[in-house]
Amino acid sequence: VAGEFPEQLPYLEWQASFFSGKMSCQGCHMPTAQGGVQISIMGGHQQRSPFFQHTMVGGNTYVLGMLGAFGEELAITASSAQFQDKQEQTVEQLQGRTATVDLENASSDGATLTADVVVKIMTGHKFPTAYPSRRAWIHLTVHDAGGNLLFESGALNPDGSITGNDNDADASAYEPHYPGIDSPEQVQIYEAIMGNTEGQPTTTLLAGAKYLKDNRLIPAGFDKSAVEPDIAVYGAAADDTDFDSAIDRTHYTIALDGIQGQLTVTAELLYQTIGYRWADNLHQHDAPEPARFLAYYEQMPNQAVVVASATVEVGE
Repeated sequence: VAGEFPEQLPYLEWQASFFSGKMSCQGCHMPTAQGGVQISIMGGHQQRSPFFQHTMVGGNTYVLGMLGAFGEELAITASSAQFQDKQEQTVEQLQGRTATVDLENASSDGATLTADVVVKIMTGHKFPTAYPSRRAWIHLTVHDAGGNLLFESGALNPDGSITGNDNDADASAYEPHYPGIDSPEQVQIYEAIMGNTEGQPTTTLLAGAKYLKDNRLIPAGFDKSAVEPDIAVYGAAADDTDFDSAIDRTHYTIALDGIQGQLTVTAELLYQTIGYRWADNLHQHDAPEPARFLAYYEQMPNQAVVVASATVEVGE
């Protein structure tokens, strides 16, 4: 035994948050039904109230779409319409009850544009949480008055990879957490990067020995300096004073090369169920199961959900 690795611990994340003792997991994921519900054909017509709906909406938009698209081949009894309905509920939760984005202190002196992207989460656990293939990141763009793109960090490519992300370009590397960003080659990605016993990044769960990076956004009340190691913050975010309970602030400094006039700054919080590296690494396994998954994956564009966004105008 090389050690033990905490793969999925949303319950302990919740337990370390403000929500513990105030709002249960069921409070978000099993909403109360209207009126009573008959739960048994035995014992007359008694109805239980309150009754909690087993909607169990989470954040797995991508695989819901895959199951809906290939349900007949996979012999799934649920219909495509049912999967689509659940997918819509999932997107609604991601966009309505997960996080907000604000742009603060945006200013330009003609030579440099500066702005703070402030992400606040509403979840009672880390975001993203659970299976470590999930990631969220900041996509920031700056356009001039004519609509020309002057700066972009965190662009999503058609294959599901993120421009500038070291881990998507190289399986042996990973993108660090940034207190501030001043280059399009830098991107703020909220994710868990597993390391094996040799300290190399891995997406193989059974090879996971520790976290090399875990800057997933932490819930309100979560004290990153005091929680147990299994749910701790790892990497540069642990020492970033702007990465704290329910909030992260990233400072952007962008060279303008003397460009004048009004500028439009847009920040989006994007989310993927399956990060590019998690899928691409499956190519190294010669087995029918990963081959079958990849066949489906390559037919399903791995595009992101826009969780939240903000836009400001800067300059004259």
